[in-house]
Amino acid sequence: MACALAGTVLIATLSSVAAQPPKAPTLDQLVRDIQAKYDTVRDFSADFEHRYTGGVLSVSLVEHGTVLIKKPGKMRWSYTTAEEKLYVSNGEMFYSYFPLDRQVIVTQVHQDQQASTAALFLAGQGRLSEDFDASYEDAPASPDSWTIRLTPRVSDADYEWLVVTVNRPSLSITRLSTLDFQGGQSTYIFTGLEENQDPPDSEFEFTIPDNTDVVSDDPFLR
Repeated sequence: MACALAGTVLIATLSSVAAQPPKAPTLDQLVRDIQAKYDTVRDFSADFEHRYTGGVLSVSLVEHGTVLIKKPGKMRWSYTTAEEKLYVSNGEMFYSYFPLDRQVIVTQVHQDQQASTAALFLAGQGRLSEDFDASYEDAPASPDSWTIRLTPRVSDADYEWLVVTVNRPSLSITRLSTLDFQGGQSTYIFTGLEENQDPPDSEFEFTIPDNTDVVSDDPFLR
């Protein structure tokens, strides 16, 4: 979702694989513009649709919910369809809560962690020119969007690539897709996006409910 979503960007280090679409800006210019846009976004909220296909078990599912992001590193993902679940980070600790299982997974967030997950990308822990090699996608998600593929340079990323789609006029992120190393593809489609609403930090705190099993584990969100 980020995430990507301060300084001079080192655009010269980017590499292009797919051809530049007709009437599109140069890849260097688009990456520079997206980074400049996201540097102005302190927080955003949106409704989302999450599609997941493939993986080891070859599953296919569609879920919906709401997301609230506040840089640096704060996020709240609330899934409201299918199995309810909640992912909350206050920038220091990450909580994955599964009400039906009465379980919460607690993970410490390392302050020097780069954009190793799509969620961290959206939350501002990633810079396009420094953390990724970029290329144009062969086809944009829609005629009024630009789509680029980002391949992470960090060795501990949880995905092989990250595809980011932005609205052409505003450069706001409207879609985020990843491919993990088990062959699973996640796509988040964002609607009703609102930026710089200054949500209170209390939105990113989580109190573990009574009678809930607590497990310590690695980052979860793909």
